Amino acid sequence: MANSIRRRDVITLAAGAATAWPLAARAQEPRLPVIGYLDAGAPETSANFQAAFRKGLSETGYVEDRNVTIEYRFAKNDFDRLPQLAVDLIRRGVAVIAAASLGPALEAKAATPTIPIVFTTGSDPIQFGLVTSLNRPGGNVTGINSFGFDLGPKRLQLLRDLLPGASHFAVLYTGVLTDRYNTLPPCQQLRPIGIDPGRCESPEIMDLRAAAADSGRPIRVVTATTDREIDAAFASLVQEGIDALVVATTTLSLSRRVPLARLATYHRIPAIYPWREHVEVGGLMSYGPNLADQYRQSGIYVGRILKGEKPSDLPVMRPTKFEFVINLQTARTLSIDVPPTLLAVADEVIE
Repeated sequence: MANSIRRRDVITLAAGAATAWPLAARAQEPRLPVIGYLDAGAPETSANFQAAFRKGLSETGYVEDRNVTIEYRFAKNDFDRLPQLAVDLIRRGVAVIAAASLGPALEAKAATPTIPIVFTTGSDPIQFGLVTSLNRPGGNVTGINSFGFDLGPKRLQLLRDLLPGASHFAVLYTGVLTDRYNTLPPCQQLRPIGIDPGRCESPEIMDLRAAAADSGRPIRVVTATTDREIDAAFASLVQEGIDALVVATTTLSLSRRVPLARLATYHRIPAIYPWREHVEVGGLMSYGPNLADQYRQSGIYVGRILKGEKPSDLPVMRPTKFEFVINLQTARTLSIDVPPTLLAVADEVIE
């Protein structure tokens, strides 16, 4: 009987050990690093950029839910939510924050001086105090700068090449006005998602005004910050006999790319946009950096930081090429014959 009891004890102990060992092993497994992804827009309008970010991350060996976790936070165009969302990511214990535009980057930097931040923005990161130098950023912030805001005059010229007989041009600015960022000198008080038109204008608008003045054909500037105002802006442009439109570079112009393209086509106003994503949903033309590739590059930077590199040692990356995309179907709908010279220099023509 004693031997039998001892054998049962041994069996019970062995079974208990077999059950306890996986639990202990799991308890000792290292916690997956967590990436915070902060976006001012909505998840459904930036799904391709999120995918591009994950692709870049995978190029450094990190795959979501396999060896890294990504915590997504979207302000859904309610920019006053960004500060709290940034703080929420920090409380979550993220190892790196990927900031999907200027506003998220500024809020993340204001919330933490230590957690690495990788931004993707078209604004000047030095002017806004994100970095001290493009080559040696310093501090805990680096990223990808597309310089999209500097391309307004080029877009205006492409419209003139498309419509040589046009004389009345306009620019539509769809930024959201906010007083959260007020640290730059007068007439340079840029906001992450807007400009106070009563005091200053964005460099893009000022450059467009200067380019239009040089040609002797002033450009009309229209600001619209809501869907209702955008509808009214297009109706106003029609009444004023505007020949063509430059859509300014803003976060909201990207998130509202579908209604913008539809309104321009409905009102038969030829328009040029900042990014190819506008043309893919029916916009006429675009000239700017490849945003998806910018987000892929930011994913690569985040992966390199997870591997131990410091943001201060990673130079701010800049695009080496800008894309010119034309939608021929939209051109036909607007009864526009695209000159062969423009078709020849286009990087892509959508049939």
